[in-house]
Amino acid sequence: MSAILKFILLTFSLALVAVPLLSKAEYGDVLINNYSEDAGMRPVVFPHWFHRIRFRCKVCHADLGFKMQAGGNQMNMLKIIDGEYCGACHNGEVAWSVETCDLCHSGMPGMSTQVHQSTASKLLSGANRKKQESQQ
Repeated sequence: MSAILKFILLTFSLALVAVPLLSKAEYGDVLINNYSEDAGMRPVVFPHWFHRIRFRCKVCHADLGFKMQAGGNQMNMLKIIDGEYCGACHNGEVAWSVETCDLCHSGMPGMSTQVHQSTASKLLSGANRKKQESQQ
C-alpha cells in the first residue's frame, strides 16, 4: 500500500474517532442535560435540524410523544432502551443503537438543557445575568 493511501486511511480513521470528542452544539440543536451529568455522562446534543430534514414534525412530536420544549420529557436510558422516545428509531435497525454512547452524549460538561442559540435561550440567559447582577 502506498504511503499516501496509508496517510489518507489513517487521517480518516482518526477523524472518525475524534468526532465525538470534538462535538459541540450548533444553532438549533437541543441540549439535554436533565439527568446526564448526574449519571456521570456528558450532556446529549440532539441535532434537531438533521432529523427535521428527514422526518415531518409529527413523527417525533405526535407519534413518539416528544413535547415541543427542550427538556420537557422525562426520558432516560431505560425508556430509550425499551423503545420509547429516541429508542423507537435508535434500535440498531433504523439507526445506530444505544451502545454507542458518545454519538449522543457529546455535549460539553456544564451545558444546560436548552435549544442552542435560540432567541428564547439568549433572552433568558440575558435576564438571568441581569437578575444575578442586581442581587450582588
